[in-house]
Amino acid sequence: MDMLKRFKKVPAILRNKFIVGGVLFVVWLLFVDRNNVFTQFTLSSEESKLEDQKAFYKQEIDRARQDQFELLSSPEKLEKFAREQYRMKKEDEDLFIIPEPKAKID
Repeated sequence: MDMLKRFKKVPAILRNKFIVGGVLFVVWLLFVDRNNVFTQFTLSSEESKLEDQKAFYKQEIDRARQDQFELLSSPEKLEKFAREQYRMKKEDEDLFIIPEPKAKID
């Protein structure tokens, strides 16, 4: 009899087995499950970073293709690129490399 009185003191919403089961299910999904909310948030932020990187690299690929097209379309541009990037020279030329001054770190 004493147990029945204690049971009656519990609010009706907590005596409903469906509500208690639903709350436990939601708690399980939010915190305990392998694919919980925190994991999903982390994966979502990582996905957005990767999408940004993908867009950046697509731009870089397009720029590199444009540079390649320009280099291969004109022998003058190809020669200029070879001289500047690889320090190539003709046989009767002398090449002087002047390094840029380094910035002071204070």
